[in-house]
Amino acid sequence: MWSWFGGAAAQKRKEAPKNAILALRGQLDMLQKRERHLENLISEQDTIARKNINSDKNAAKNALRRKKVHEKNLEQTTAQTMQLEQQIYSIEAANINHETLQAMKQAGAAMKQIHGGMKLEDVDKTMEDLQDQHALHTEIGNAITSVPLGEQPDEEDLEAELEGLEQEAMDAKMLNTGSVPVGAQLDRLPAAGNTELKQPAQAQEEDDEEAELAKLRAEMAM
Repeated sequence: MWSWFGGAAAQKRKEAPKNAILALRGQLDMLQKRERHLENLISEQDTIARKNINSDKNAAKNALRRKKVHEKNLEQTTAQTMQLEQQIYSIEAANINHETLQAMKQAGAAMKQIHGGMKLEDVDKTMEDLQDQHALHTEIGNAITSVPLGEQPDEEDLEAELEGLEQEAMDAKMLNTGSVPVGAQLDRLPAAGNTELKQPAQAQEEDDEEAELAKLRAEMAM
């Protein structure tokens, strides 16, 4: 029951600015209508005074008196209108300030609740952990990409094999063109220290012997 009364009171306080503004606007509307009415009366009395200024000075003078009274009332009504407008603006501004303050209080309470379980030390530790993990990730990536997979061949062996392939390619090219590489010709020559060069006479004698043997084989075959 007390909560109901408390809620009703809070609702009443919340609606108080709205009700005040509505009441002021109603009164302002009435004063503005009075202003228009007084302006019409002033215009009428001015017309009467101008009409009778030469024919009936008393009527013209009375019209001017009434005009002055209406002008005085119009001044008072205009002043009241300005006061009401100022009051409306003030209440609206105060209500906006109040609502803004309440919204800021709610935002502050929400932030306080969010930060209630957070400590600056925990934030610093979390950031340090993130930096450590990032550094570890970088080191692991560098380690993986910097170590070669498998045993790398020796550069001297590669150079020797490459020279052999180049020589084979050169030999094959010269064989296709009908010329014999100098290296192959040198390989075919007998070693200087192992074989003696034959004399021309000895060579001719061996040729004759070979010819005679061939002739005998032919005769025996017959």
